[in-house]
Amino acid sequence: MRDLLRFPLGPSPAERAAGKVWLVGAGPGDLELLTLKAVRVLGEAEVVLVDDLVNPEILSHCAQARTVWVGKRGGCRSTSQAFIQRLMWRLARQGKCVVRLKGGDPGVFGRAGEEALWLHARGVPCEVVNGVTAGAAAATACGFPLTMRGMTMGVTLVTGHTEHGDTPNWPALAHSGTTLVIYMGVSTMAQTQDSLLRAGMEPSTPVAMVENASLAQQRHRLSTLAHMLADARDFGLRSPAILVVGQVVGMAEALVPLAGASKRTGTLG
Repeated sequence: MRDLLRFPLGPSPAERAAGKVWLVGAGPGDLELLTLKAVRVLGEAEVVLVDDLVNPEILSHCAQARTVWVGKRGGCRSTSQAFIQRLMWRLARQGKCVVRLKGGDPGVFGRAGEEALWLHARGVPCEVVNGVTAGAAAATACGFPLTMRGMTMGVTLVTGHTEHGDTPNWPALAHSGTTLVIYMGVSTMAQTQDSLLRAGMEPSTPVAMVENASLAQQRHRLSTLAHMLADARDFGLRSPAILVVGQVVGMAEALVPLAGASKRTGTLG
């Protein structure tokens, strides 16, 4: 990877004008959930920096490009964010079409904001290509919608893992009237359960736990807030996984035969 940093650093003005970084969402993994724009941009890429959670089969759309795996899986060793940003900047200044390929949607816990700001501050054009976020795919995997008229007032996307160990405002979220979609929440599930129960959320609130949403190895388990931790242990829940908490989850058993991914679902309770 460090060989990429040894390209000449003196591009012509024309080359500098031509270079660009695309922050592309690869979706949750199912190849058919990749957007048409993502396919087009990948086909034009010269260098693709790939996150660990991206389905490798997606790289068939950028066979002409040099690919660099940069990690970015929670709890695992990854290339430093500072190094990735410098690499994108340097490649773009050489006039290259650079794709930063991220699982899900770049703007949902994908660092798109900080990377775009960093690049724009250094004069590098940057554009985001949205992807299907894993939370939406997780709901479909179980056969329930994230919103339902008369049942929920909205959706709240929250991360269970932060760089500095900060925790969400669980008391506020417990009474928000929204479906809670928790990313990167497996390792902090015990704290999440305890915090929501202490905040007064009903123990019987339905919970869905979904591994590898939309992929062939997808599994899910339906539970309740009171039993989610025990059920997760019994199920052997592992990352990458999405947790969904809210009344809409209770629709799953009725709707799962209609789910687009139902052939890949696992245990229902």
